[in-house]
Amino acid sequence: MSQSSKLNQKLTQIFGMFLGIAIAVWVMRGFGIPFLTALPGGLILLLFVIAITFGVLSYLQKTWWRF
Repeated sequence: MSQSSKLNQKLTQIFGMFLGIAIAVWVMRGFGIPFLTALPGGLILLLFVIAITFGVLSYLQKTWWRF
């Protein structure tokens, strides 16, 4: 496996991890779980932004060979 492929795999895993956490927190907060209702909405938005950033980086790394 090439170095580029390993980096793309790691970026994709990080993307999935942040996206999964963000969706899980968002859904559980919607159910009204006491610990999660205290979290500000900006924190959930930040998790989504981080996930999107890693998704874009993974896509760019896969399609743009110099990155």
